[in-house]
Amino acid sequence: MNDMGKTLVLIGLAIAIVGGLIWWGTQSNLPLGRLPGDIRIERENFKFYFPLTTGLLVSALLTLVIWLLRKW
Repeated sequence: MNDMGKTLVLIGLAIAIVGGLIWWGTQSNLPLGRLPGDIRIERENFKFYFPLTTGLLVSALLTLVIWLLRKW
């Protein structure tokens, strides 16, 4: 049970960090969500947005953080 508690805390911290980065990115001039490769289709009565590059970048950063935490 002790390992499960640590895992839940780490997941919670990772979610909080990602949420803070997204919030900070929208407040500053970071192009998070507007990167080249993010798919955006806007028509008269239709909008579709799929942040492909942003998702890959966030995934890579989370993978790096988790890998570093496991090494520590």
